Amino acid sequence: MLVKRRRVGRRRGGRRPCSSSSSVQPRAAAAAAAGQQPEGDGGAGEAPRLVLHDSLDAAGVATAHARSSREGFAAQVGRLTRVSAGTSIAISRGADLARAALCVAAEDDSLVSHSSVPLPVDAFIARLDDLSTGFCAGGNFPPSHAPPEVFFDYLERYLYVHKGFRRANGVSDVRAMYLHSVLTCRSGSALMLALIYSEILKTVRIYGLLDFDAEIFFPTDLNSLPRGFDKQKSKLGDEPHIMTSKSFLVEVLKTLKATFWPFQSHQSSSLFLNAVAANHHGPGTLGDNQTRSHGNISSIEMAAAKAAQHRLMRGVWTNVRFGDMRRALAACERLILLQHDPHELRDYAALLYHCGYYEECLHYLSSYQTAMAGQSLSNRLEILEDEAVNTLRARVTLILAEDGWSSRRPAASYWTKNSEPW
Repeated sequence: MLVKRRRVGRRRGGRRPCSSSSSVQPRAAAAAAAGQQPEGDGGAGEAPRLVLHDSLDAAGVATAHARSSREGFAAQVGRLTRVSAGTSIAISRGADLARAALCVAAEDDSLVSHSSVPLPVDAFIARLDDLSTGFCAGGNFPPSHAPPEVFFDYLERYLYVHKGFRRANGVSDVRAMYLHSVLTCRSGSALMLALIYSEILKTVRIYGLLDFDAEIFFPTDLNSLPRGFDKQKSKLGDEPHIMTSKSFLVEVLKTLKATFWPFQSHQSSSLFLNAVAANHHGPGTLGDNQTRSHGNISSIEMAAAKAAQHRLMRGVWTNVRFGDMRRALAACERLILLQHDPHELRDYAALLYHCGYYEECLHYLSSYQTAMAGQSLSNRLEILEDEAVNTLRARVTLILAEDGWSSRRPAASYWTKNSEPW
């Protein structure tokens, strides 16, 4: 009876399937369906369309499943108000974070597998529900009126010992960043483990079995596991370790963006600078613009760049260290939907440049500069990035001024000259 009540309650409370609509607008459209005001102001004005799905369609790549998953993610983003976005994931009002995470996984799976069957989001939601209700059943739950320390000891023994969930590095194994894979392999990043932990807490709270203010301590080191604590007994130093709904989604997407970023040969701390540097001395990615000035780049760096470029051009995606343009673009677009940070507009523009979407690239660069107007540059990295933005904008402006540029349709050729990633 407990499991049945759980599933019905969760589906009424917002566990909705990914929508089948085929278009996503970057800002208010996602929130309109939920009747809520979007949270944040990370963008500057109304942005043009997000190009990934349309560009793949133009190249003859089916995107129905990817679009449906993106709509599911956008629907959850639309439920993030200013209040719910800043609420701890242990409470997670508004957006259904588990469904949002599974929609991210479903879209990325569709982009690289082209399977005729979409990732079964609802089946993994049911598996997560079973995991959560399993803690409340049998001998897993602590005695009635047990102190918080005993409660968390029982919960963590259930999750990390009885169920065998363990932490993995999301950078070395990207599967650790996808919730469906974590539920299957029981090995995941701290972000995904914290999400599962929060789902169990919410289940206990739904059943009225939680009589104290439970919170999750999110670890910032590379080895520790998410742990629970009584918020009433928390210390001032615990606050930075509390993950909110929006910060959870942002961290997931930023990790995926950094993992799949196609330009990493320079190992700069700035993904944007790496992408812009590829314009100057890396092998080109578009049209006839293959000649670059290599400057003082070493033969080893050039060989690595050519190897990475060859893999990208051939559609070899087996090693994420060499990047994945599709999933990098997808992560950027979802970050723009979250309106998290104007820098996401700039990073997205850098990828659009390499894909040949020069008009959209220029628009996003302009939107970024508008959003950042009046802000001072505080360190050398920011100065270098600002100079790179101006350089990229000047380059794109010259390309757009060239006669006949639009008739060459370089954007469509980007995907057609790359073999499918299977």
